[in-house]
Amino acid sequence: MASVEPFSVSSSKNASSHNSSDTTLRVGVEGMSCASCVGRIEKALAAVPGVLEARVNLATEKAQVRYLGGATDAKTLERAVRDAGYTAHATSDDEAGDRQAQAQADEISTLKRSILFAGAATLPTFVLEMGSHVFGGLHEWLMGSLGQQNLFYLFFVLASLVQFGPGLRFYKKGWPALMRGGLDMNSLVMLCTSAAYGYSLVATFVPAVLPEGTVNVYYEASAMIVTLILIGRYMEALSKGRTSEAIKRLMTLQAKTARVIREGEPVDIALADVQVDDIVQVRPGEKVPVDGELTEGTSYVDESMITGEPVPVQKNAGAEVVGGTLNKTGSFSFRATKVGGDTMLAQIIRMVEAAQGAKLPIQALVDRVTGVFVPAVLAAAALTFGIWLAFGPAPALTFALVNAVAVLIIACPRAMGLATPTSIMVGTGRAAEMGVLFR
Repeated sequence: MASVEPFSVSSSKNASSHNSSDTTLRVGVEGMSCASCVGRIEKALAAVPGVLEARVNLATEKAQVRYLGGATDAKTLERAVRDAGYTAHATSDDEAGDRQAQAQADEISTLKRSILFAGAATLPTFVLEMGSHVFGGLHEWLMGSLGQQNLFYLFFVLASLVQFGPGLRFYKKGWPALMRGGLDMNSLVMLCTSAAYGYSLVATFVPAVLPEGTVNVYYEASAMIVTLILIGRYMEALSKGRTSEAIKRLMTLQAKTARVIREGEPVDIALADVQVDDIVQVRPGEKVPVDGELTEGTSYVDESMITGEPVPVQKNAGAEVVGGTLNKTGSFSFRATKVGGDTMLAQIIRMVEAAQGAKLPIQALVDRVTGVFVPAVLAAAALTFGIWLAFGPAPALTFALVNAVAVLIIACPRAMGLATPTSIMVGTGRAAEMGVLFR
């Protein structure tokens, strides 16, 4: 197994590279959509008095905060995240894992339903609108059977179902962010789809206010954007769920109960109730529940999950045993020396989680770039609109709108903000499954 350098990732004193009074807390964050969100949350946490360092990972949806012990607390940090417009919860590792897994499952289910609904309304709009441009016969048939105005009404109904059905999520998150001056991807999607939908609305119901030759609708563009973004988020949610499987597999190596001597009698208790110096009995075929030192008996223990060696190791009185390893032949008793989060397996699990949530130097650069990307895109779109409106050929308004919306659509920082942390998660997760840990 590759060597690893242990480091603290939970709400405990960090006794390694930082001052002994430093405390590190992990906070789950919900509602992030792009790297602009990451930068905003990091700034909000860093502004809390006593915080020394704050790192937020978009892929793992966690914030790791290092602060001076006693200078602040979890409630204050959670409030800072909420004030920035996001949901935060500081919980234990088990609670965080269960909560994140449930949240991911709910998000995947919701996105799947939204995609099916949006797709059902978007597909006929796209086929009829785009198909009429490609096939002249279809255009003539539509004009003869429905007429242009009735076709606009049909597109309006279908696009409205998408815009204010599945697309409502972008307004719920994008509008508050816009009001706070904290533009994010939801704001970007909201603005570009509203521009296309709003212009189409005017062209449908009050075409007289538009210059001659500019009465066009872009319902298919607004509906297609919403549908494609939802598909992207669905694929993203699936990716996040799969990369957490390595942690789940490591956690299954832990025993569920332990047979402990209490008042001279062996009693089966929950693993969380085992205390240091308890005498624990292990029978053939059972997992060693916690770390300890053999006091009685002899056996062969399969330690391949720690060492990678397939040959069981003989254990006699005085030998050390590690929680999660498998007892093969004889029975023995040992004195518990490390329990709970102090066991070697618990530390390995935390290190894999920390490695998945860590930022490479290149990711810090990406975060800085994408942190100002959304405002820069909006500025570029406004500039594009102004230039085309002032100097573009007729119909200038249509060209200005189309090109401004095009800038908003294509300038998506999600790939740049998500690719690096996701690749780290996939790499560390796959390596952990193969018994290799790296930082």
